[in-house]
Amino acid sequence: MTAADHPSAPIPPARDPQVAARLEKAVEMARRAGRVTLEHFRRDDLAVERKADNSPVTVADRSAERLMRELIAEWFPHDAIVGEELGEQSGASGFRWILDPIDGTKSFICGVPLYSTLIGVERDGQSVLGVIHIPALDECVYAARGGGAFYSQGGAAPRPARVSNRPLAAGLFATSQVDSFAKRGALAAFERLQAAAYVTRTWGDGYGYLLVATGRAEAMVDPIMNVWDAAALLPVLEEAGGAFTDWNGVATIHGGEGVAANPASLADVLAITRAFSRPS
Repeated sequence: MTAADHPSAPIPPARDPQVAARLEKAVEMARRAGRVTLEHFRRDDLAVERKADNSPVTVADRSAERLMRELIAEWFPHDAIVGEELGEQSGASGFRWILDPIDGTKSFICGVPLYSTLIGVERDGQSVLGVIHIPALDECVYAARGGGAFYSQGGAAPRPARVSNRPLAAGLFATSQVDSFAKRGALAAFERLQAAAYVTRTWGDGYGYLLVATGRAEAMVDPIMNVWDAAALLPVLEEAGGAFTDWNGVATIHGGEGVAANPASLADVLAITRAFSRPS
């Protein structure tokens, strides 16, 4: 039995009963979908396809998202869903699930254990909960609005997740892929962030945001994001005492970009990214 097979520890409740019910199921769903990805992880016969935008996709991505959709249909049949791999379906409840079965598919394909399963939920257009689960490490951080953020690993009981209080000059700046700054025409932003930080690493995608939420990194910046990359992050970072914003400092999952930081680093990061931000 692996750590990922342990039953999940009790989930501290959110204040709103409808949100609390979805948070509990979202954590369970992330773990179950993560186990699906592990069935394919580091297999020699893993086939990789290319989507229309030339990004990679595997059977693990599609199988994990299919499972998540089946569980949502069982548990919350009137909720809407949008996912990276299988599109959008409407709902009537006011809740919308936003799914990324494997955030960091390139890492997954290369056998690097730092990919994540991301689940976000909106209620009437507002982010209300998020889950970042790292299947191969069995680390999970999750949060609901007003209920705090929590971190668990393996079968251990969850404990509060908090950002650090270190400034960027004494801390870690992370990103997903350096060439994404160049694709945006903002390579100088990466260079300035790297110069401002004590150390820079590309332990990116959802894992980098988990590091910020649990106080192991001070800032994470992505120049290009989809909504399924961002949806889980805003509730988690805010409930952990930090921030998730666009490059202008607006708290949103729909900005097509991302900044996560603790309060001691946020102003320094935004001073750099705002110089390269898109018009509002």
